[in-house]
Amino acid sequence: MKWSNMTFLVRRGMSSIWHNRVMSFASFCIIMVSLLLFGLSGLVAYNFNVIIGNIEDKNEILVFVENDAEPYKLAHIADVIAANSLTERVVFRSKEEAWDLQRERMGAEYSVLFEHLDENPMPSTYIVTINDLSMIEQAVDDFSQIEGVEQVNAPYDFAHFLTSMSNNLGIVGIAVLVALIVVCLVIVYNTTRTSVFARRQEINIMRGVGATNTFIKLPFFIEGMLIGVIAGGASWFLTKAAYESVISVFAGDLSIWQVLGMVDVLSFDDVQWLALALNCLAGAFIGALGTVFSMGKHLKS
Repeated sequence: MKWSNMTFLVRRGMSSIWHNRVMSFASFCIIMVSLLLFGLSGLVAYNFNVIIGNIEDKNEILVFVENDAEPYKLAHIADVIAANSLTERVVFRSKEEAWDLQRERMGAEYSVLFEHLDENPMPSTYIVTINDLSMIEQAVDDFSQIEGVEQVNAPYDFAHFLTSMSNNLGIVGIAVLVALIVVCLVIVYNTTRTSVFARRQEINIMRGVGATNTFIKLPFFIEGMLIGVIAGGASWFLTKAAYESVISVFAGDLSIWQVLGMVDVLSFDDVQWLALALNCLAGAFIGALGTVFSMGKHLKS
């Protein structure tokens, strides 16, 4: 195709947006809302994973050591726990630290009872965080077999609840994403098809003067692509405004949300340029592809 023909078709595609502004606006709104839903769904899904991960970090296994364990045995236990492939983090709590913590938990009213004890009954403890909560039973079994370990406590019910919730959220997220994709594609296709149908006379005239299918499609392709890029930019702006307004609510009082694991959530500033590029590319793809596919009926006849 000659360069002069190419520039003519590009200019025609751009001018068609204004000449057919009603249908162009309809396509713009549909693509913008679709991309807004995709963007917000992606951010919510990412932050749900962060929240689940933060809650998992608070789910700790307590490895109690025998009271008469010598320092070399404590070091051996620490090395074995740290070498386990499931271990994420290990914190050692000595007998003295455990004693002081227990007295603090009991409060001043009952702490006097500890003064009548001849020796510290609290065991040295290793507080272990594992990297895969679904393997908590395996981790407990491994730690229980270490020489010098007296008992291992783990919150099995809470771990199973978190694992189940994480799996269910993943399934629901995939189902919602698939539903959004199907609905958005159907709406965009029907909207662009209506736009093309309204301009069928223009297409028939171009065919009547001998224009090829490619020559006819290109202006519509460029028009749909430009509408998609503009819609992508608008959806990025709305996503940014909506997301930051919600995040500001959680940032207002961190002491409440930290308990629920709502810390370290994604800041939109960290992904804003990537989000803008993806929105514009996705918008251009949806707009151009929907327009071209919807023209098939008119070009086959």
